[in-house]
Amino acid sequence: MTTRRTAIALVSLLMVAGIATYWYWTPAPVVQQKNKGGFGRKGGPVAGTDPVPVLAIDARLADVPVYLDGVGTARALNTVTVRPQVDGKLLSVSFTEGQDVPKGFVLAKIDPATYQAQYDQVVAKKAQDAAQLDNAKLDLERYIRLAASNAVNKQQVDTTRALVNQLEATVKFDQAAIDNAKAILAYTDIVAPIAGRTGLRLVDEGNIVRASDATGIVMITQVKPISVLFNLPQQELPDINRGLAEGPLPIDALGPDGKSTTDKGKVLVVDNQIDQTTGTAKLKAEFPNDELQLWPGQFVNVRLLINTLRDVVVVPTAAVQRGPNGTFVYVVKADMTVTVRPITLTQQDDLRAVIATGLMAGEQIVTTGFARIAEATLVQVTNAEEAGQISTGGRPDRPRGGRGTRGGGETGKATQPSGGKASTPP
Repeated sequence: MTTRRTAIALVSLLMVAGIATYWYWTPAPVVQQKNKGGFGRKGGPVAGTDPVPVLAIDARLADVPVYLDGVGTARALNTVTVRPQVDGKLLSVSFTEGQDVPKGFVLAKIDPATYQAQYDQVVAKKAQDAAQLDNAKLDLERYIRLAASNAVNKQQVDTTRALVNQLEATVKFDQAAIDNAKAILAYTDIVAPIAGRTGLRLVDEGNIVRASDATGIVMITQVKPISVLFNLPQQELPDINRGLAEGPLPIDALGPDGKSTTDKGKVLVVDNQIDQTTGTAKLKAEFPNDELQLWPGQFVNVRLLINTLRDVVVVPTAAVQRGPNGTFVYVVKADMTVTVRPITLTQQDDLRAVIATGLMAGEQIVTTGFARIAEATLVQVTNAEEAGQISTGGRPDRPRGGRGTRGGGETGKATQPSGGKASTPP
């Protein structure tokens, strides 16, 4: 009985294996389309099937700004350590830490008693010498009249005239001493040499301060406006210098998210030397910083506008495909079939690509659904903008890829912290 059951089981297994082999090796009646362009999949859709649903959008003409992205460091436009210029007791401190002070604001006051006394002394000395000068001038006038009638000798006249000249010089010396004492007396009022924001107080009132002190009273930094130093690759210098020749280049400081614009400024100068260790050039930009979004020492992402491409054909980056023969797009023809169209790119970022050759404005291109289409595939088109998927209008938030491609679909250099990258606008 066991042998019989075993034989029946073997026969059943052989029948199942035979049926499986038949279905596996028998070709399905599928008619494959020929890939004419060499860019799409080798196999096309089955003949007679329904149209493939895809999203598509029209290629458009637009003005595309070209940016260079970099990372810089904010630096105060001016920084001053306020130090006393005379020695004495610090009577009062009249600023608050972190206060915005105008130029000339009295920050602190040193005891002026000694310097006031010195000033009074030189003022009195001048008055004394001025009185002697007036008397000598009167004597000179009398001697001149007497000498005319030979009442006195000429030597007396000459001696008196020399005394007048000597006293005039003494009075001038006294005036210089007064100016010096007045300046020293004014130094007892410690004033802000620039407009800016005060830091932490470095000395308290009641202490004896000296002109030789290294620490000073307080540090003032000018943060409105503020400067940003950043580096860009030396290959970009021709475009930068060409733009600076026409005027200051506009530049944006980006927020921590890398998308929002914190402040708008302008590039003022390019350093006169290239850093040979990094192959980059240092640039200095200035921002008004009215809302104090930039702070000295802060790392800042910057975006420099160097050019604007006028009336160029743009498409969503999602529409651009790459194959063995280069970049291409799927163009929807009037009969609702797609064709493979080779293209070359001027530049490209995460959101849109600028077409150099191969495509005209107004042609409809596929943006999604590439896995199911090939040359001559019948499609059912839904407008990408109406579907809310992709838009080529407006400014993208910020390019997050490498430097944009330039011509022939070649990919440029990737971004480095010390360098820049070309991009279309965010």
